[in-house]
Amino acid sequence: MFFLFGLAAGIVGLSLSIFLKLTINGLFIPEIASQGLISITSGEIESQAVLTLGPLAKYSTFIGATVVNILLWGIIGIILGKLFIKMKSPHYVFKFILSTFISYLILITLTIVFLVLSTTPGQSVSIPVNSFVLFLLPSAAYGLIFAFLFGNKNKKIDPVEIPSNDGSGTDVINKSNKTADVDYTKRDMIRALIISVIAIPLVYLGFNRLISGSGQQQRTPQALDKSIQQVLQSKSKPPGFENPILTPLVDAEVTPTYIFYRIDINTVVPSINANDWNLTVKGLVDNPVVINYEDFKGMNSVEEFATLTCISNKIGGNLVSTALWKGVRLRDILSKAGVQSSVKYIVFRCSDGYDVGIPLENGMMDGTILAYDMNNSPLTNEHGYPVRAIVPGFYGMMNPKWITEIELVDKTYEGFWQRKGWTNSGIKNIYSSIVIPGNQPIDDRFPNLVPNSSFLNGKNIPVAGIAFAGDRGISKVEVSVDGGTTWKTAIVKDPLSQYTWVLWTSGFTAADKGDYKIIVRATDKTGQIQTSELEEPFPSGAGGYNQVNISV
Repeated sequence: MFFLFGLAAGIVGLSLSIFLKLTINGLFIPEIASQGLISITSGEIESQAVLTLGPLAKYSTFIGATVVNILLWGIIGIILGKLFIKMKSPHYVFKFILSTFISYLILITLTIVFLVLSTTPGQSVSIPVNSFVLFLLPSAAYGLIFAFLFGNKNKKIDPVEIPSNDGSGTDVINKSNKTADVDYTKRDMIRALIISVIAIPLVYLGFNRLISGSGQQQRTPQALDKSIQQVLQSKSKPPGFENPILTPLVDAEVTPTYIFYRIDINTVVPSINANDWNLTVKGLVDNPVVINYEDFKGMNSVEEFATLTCISNKIGGNLVSTALWKGVRLRDILSKAGVQSSVKYIVFRCSDGYDVGIPLENGMMDGTILAYDMNNSPLTNEHGYPVRAIVPGFYGMMNPKWITEIELVDKTYEGFWQRKGWTNSGIKNIYSSIVIPGNQPIDDRFPNLVPNSSFLNGKNIPVAGIAFAGDRGISKVEVSVDGGTTWKTAIVKDPLSQYTWVLWTSGFTAADKGDYKIIVRATDKTGQIQTSELEEPFPSGAGGYNQVNISV
């Protein structure tokens, strides 16, 4: 019974906690708990989770942490219920105060533990004092409801004297009886049910809002900026890409922001006020620098097309996208601080606690920028607003978002994912995927694709897709329609830049009706040929050929 009272009160406290998180970025314990759990989970386990669930992997942790949080409220209810019974059912105000502070101390202690787990080694634990104080409000809501539901348990019974049956005197009986006690229990259980029915929809709506992100997110389909469309139209379209079936592929050579893949350590998208944001450059520099957002955007800017792919992306996976980025060259920012000769690595630290390092030489390249615009619009919260890094030749994990600090160090630095066993090197493998025909996750990045059934009835079968090799570029793509026995060189469209994927096509004529096994492989501009050996994403990225089976 006390467990159910705790659950009902906890749901009310959770709904208020979500409201505070959404309105003033208050403390939300499941968020901190899930990040702490992610921090101590091995990279290999995470890789399998991403392969199985994709971006939903971390949300499963978040949902699990939320459920455990609610159950914990229930367990606290048991503790409080037994305590109040031993105390002979104290006054309501005392029960409210005690329920508030006991629940608060238990949950805040657990929160500190998870904060320690999620803190970068060598960094001090950041205690959000204001958020901790504000969390008294959800705890007070819990205490208020629990004390109310506890009601008249162990209610004091008034004695009444009545004449005895044998006439020898009087007997003492209680006004209340067992039936009355049961009535009190039923009443309080009904109250708990009513409170839960009212609070659960509030929790659901708030939870959904947390996961979906803040109002700034571009959640609805939106066409690419007209200037980007003009750039795409001005690029050469070699013979072979005129087929209307390939139009959706060509039109989405730059990925619309609303379907650009997102992988990071956060279950709740960070929301940063650019007016309060500063970028600090420190470490082995001659003059430490602090730059605000207005001054940052006032620096000389550059634009570049670049493709990002997640190291967890599987063969034919959808964790890859291309965008037009605008920002400031990292080397221009570092030059303001003065780079000392002993520097080897550039370390990025972010507002969400994430950290990663890249070699100095890669940070000084032309293509390495700190971006503030994406596809001719300010970065959305989920893609790193106000500032993120674009580091060509490296997986997405080396392109951090929500950057607040840059430190120059004299040794190799292992970041968040590297401490879990993932590679600290750039993209070594070559990736090629078949988008047309087939039905693979990569299709998610190309809206409006024509269903296979629309063109597989004929003998002329268009085959097309993408290929990517980091900043090394693609020199050749080959396609086999007989399971790898013979290969045909595909037509490759000129890339948007040296940092992007390429589009390719290589249609074939089906000699007879039957089953066809289509395989693709690519060669980069250094002469390296894509390996046929299947490799799991952990720890250095997936490897192997992509293939689809079709029936004509």
